[in-house]
Formats: sequence, C-alpha cells, structure tokens
Amino acid sequence: MVDCNDSEASVLSFLRRGRRPEDVVLVACNFTPQPRPGYRVGVPEGGHWRELLNSDATEYGGAGWGNMGGLDAEPTPHHGRPLSLPLTLPPLGAVFLKPG
Repeated sequence: MVDCNDSEASVLSFLRRGRRPEDVVLVACNFTPQPRPGYRVGVPEGGHWRELLNSDATEYGGAGWGNMGGLDAEPTPHHGRPLSLPLTLPPLGAVFLKPG
C-alpha cells in the first residue's frame, strides 16, 4: 500500500508486485469528479515510470486527463519513500504506471 488514508481527496494508491522484484505496478485511483493535477505519490525506485493504463484516455472515450505516457520520479520524499511522482489523476478514474 502507498496511501489508503487520503479520505479528504478520495484517492487510493497502492503497489502491485509480481514474483520478480522488477515487476511492480503503481495504481492510483481518484474517486471524485475533480481532476487532481500534481498529486504526489511516493515510489520505491527512480527513473521513468511509464503509464500503462489511464481510464480517462481519449481512446476509451475519456477527456484525456493523464500523464502524457509517463513521468520521471523526483527526489522528493513522500509516503515514507525517498522518491515520488507528481501524478495527474483523472476524475473518477485510475492510472497504472510501471518503472522502466
């Protein structure tokens, strides 16, 4: 779990891990109709995080709020982790990101 306590923003974020250490996916869900640009989420590793899925992508009939395909982790500690991502969370949507 990254953060399951942000009831004020109605956002839930967690890490899904596979059998191999490099198999990590960050999931962030926004349960409000307000987009959340710059929503910071702590991550376990640096480098580029590629957006695997954005439920608000225009391909799915959404408005296109998202992270332009991915983001680089920043050296800003958050959620007890040394690095973080300033995500754009779509309204009533979810984003899935993977390092690399």
